[in-house]
Amino acid sequence: MIAQKIAQNLLVEILVEELPPKALESLGESFASTLAASLKRDGLAADTAAVTAYATPRRLAAHITGVLAVAADKQVSQKLMPVSVGLDPEGTPTPALLKKLASLGTDASAAPQLRRENDGKAETLFYDSTVKGATLAEGLQRALDAALAALPIPKVMSYQLKDGWTSVNFVRPAHGLVAVHGALPVPVSVLGLSSGKMTHGHRFEGSPDPISIEHADYYARTLLDRGAVIASFAERRAEIARQLVAAAAKAGDGLRPVEDDALLDEVTALVERPNVLIGQFEPEFLEVPQECLILTMKANQRYFPLLDATGKLTHRFLIVSNLTPSDPSAIISGNERVVRPRLADAKFFFDQDRKKNLASRVPTLKKIVYHNKLGSQFERGERVAAIVRDIIKKLPKGFVPREKSIQAARFAKADLLTDMVGEFPELQGIMGRYYALGDGLSEDVADAIEDHYKPRFAGDTLPRGKLGMVVALADKMETLTGMFGIGQMPTGDKDPFALRRHALGVIRILTESGLDVSLPDLLELAAAHFEGLFTEDENAAQESTAKLREFIFDRLAVNLREQGYTAHEVDAVLCLRPQLLSDIPKRLAAVRKFLALPQAEVLAAANKRVSNILKKATGTADARLDPALLTEPAEIALSDALNRLVPQADAEFKQGDYSGSLQTLAALRDLIDEFFDKVLVNAENSALRANRLVLLDRLYGAMNKVADLSRLSA
Repeated sequence: MIAQKIAQNLLVEILVEELPPKALESLGESFASTLAASLKRDGLAADTAAVTAYATPRRLAAHITGVLAVAADKQVSQKLMPVSVGLDPEGTPTPALLKKLASLGTDASAAPQLRRENDGKAETLFYDSTVKGATLAEGLQRALDAALAALPIPKVMSYQLKDGWTSVNFVRPAHGLVAVHGALPVPVSVLGLSSGKMTHGHRFEGSPDPISIEHADYYARTLLDRGAVIASFAERRAEIARQLVAAAAKAGDGLRPVEDDALLDEVTALVERPNVLIGQFEPEFLEVPQECLILTMKANQRYFPLLDATGKLTHRFLIVSNLTPSDPSAIISGNERVVRPRLADAKFFFDQDRKKNLASRVPTLKKIVYHNKLGSQFERGERVAAIVRDIIKKLPKGFVPREKSIQAARFAKADLLTDMVGEFPELQGIMGRYYALGDGLSEDVADAIEDHYKPRFAGDTLPRGKLGMVVALADKMETLTGMFGIGQMPTGDKDPFALRRHALGVIRILTESGLDVSLPDLLELAAAHFEGLFTEDENAAQESTAKLREFIFDRLAVNLREQGYTAHEVDAVLCLRPQLLSDIPKRLAAVRKFLALPQAEVLAAANKRVSNILKKATGTADARLDPALLTEPAEIALSDALNRLVPQADAEFKQGDYSGSLQTLAALRDLIDEFFDKVLVNAENSALRANRLVLLDRLYGAMNKVADLSRLSA
């Protein structure tokens, strides 16, 4: 029984068999947050209660502060029905009201106490009652059920309980349940387990075993001192990181472990008491490209390879063990013995691959289907090479060597046929570079073969040279054009061909690399190499290209907002659909500078007003301004100012001085104000009205070349 009348801290733990390591952290966070949220809804914990999640390979736990033994009673008001429906003219309850009261556990005796209140439509009956607060046992049972149901379980397994008949479904078989409120147990049950105070520590090093959790606040300390377990995922991760640095320093020679947050998270989820040890392998394995060795050690063994001060792989590595024996030599030698066959496999693959050059592999790409509607990888490579040729025609003469670029495009996918990439798909491109250099190809071609996949992810580097930029751009445009052409556009969170990433790659290359190729030109030249492949309908092909164009601009808008630009700033620039994406950062910078001007707010509002007027007008696009019809001083002054300032602003715009162009036109502010104060645009005289609309059209066109300033007005 729970005797506390005041708030106490609560600890709940479920002990399980080894949990999936890549999901452990999210499982722990979900368990704790859902548990706490349920207790807060029941009034058993305050909204300000601190929640601490614990997660180890064998347990999920949560510590929640300030939990009540019994929640406070609640005053509940329930809307029943209009008075006219619930009471007859004599005030007697109607059958409808009696039925409703019965559903609430009361009867006609409650009718005189019903509250009457106008709900905005009619006088309505309300039933006020007091609901007793939930006990912690009741609330925690609901919270546990909710927390287990909400776990983001990668794959559920079914297992039998000890009775041999009952089956339950959970992420892993559960073997223990702890629920302690202050120092007292809370009676709850899940997965065939009844709660208590006993748990188990480290599978091999905990002593004594089992362990009693005497108080909710002693949980982490008890597990550490008696169970040899660091219960907190974050603390265990920090301890591993500390030991990795210390072990690397102990190894000497300025060595440092490979930095890999995902690997650090994974090993944190594999151990309860980390112990970092130093292992080594034979130096002759270092003849294999270090990316291969690093990947096999990380992916297969969860080791942290050690690099020297220049970033070169050494023959030593760090092991994160779950054991801490007085003599670790057996653990070290065992891991060294296990890693050798892995490294030997990598060396074998590398040696075998080098027996054939990349050129001889290219024809075999005909046997690899890229997509049943788009042909083979060979055909894909030919399209990329053709797109490269066309891109080069749009660039200054000599910008990149034409033949080398085409060679890199044709060889880019050849390493897909190698044993090394077959074993480690993550090395595609990387191995292509090594094999290209081994075949005697030039370094810039080899770099382009590796870099044509870049940027592979958000924050990744761009290709390291101009040649790589061109091939990467062509490769991404080929993928986007082909997939959009056959209707394989991303939907919702589904993007099986990573088209969002490809679009962002195109955006980054065009905005950051200095390749001044317009987006319309790119779309047109890429589409030309798919003619007749997936449609004979010219309108359908044009529609596909238009959808791709908008998709790229949508991704660009998202990317720019992530960089800190406001939605108004992004919309003002992108609504003009600038042809050169490399112009967009300069335009946004100019808009930011313009917004800092004292005239900005008025000019933006005036532009919005002009835009609204012109939307309703017709026939202004090709009409010419007639100076003889300018009769009002304010319109004459505005026209004269446009004649004087627009040529200067246009010249600055052509030179790429977008900020200067906007600042030049900002001088029109007072004249625009005067125009709208003194001039009636929609004059009764149709000739005057048309001429004034032409003047406004000229003003709008002049002021909105850099960005549509009307979009900056709130």
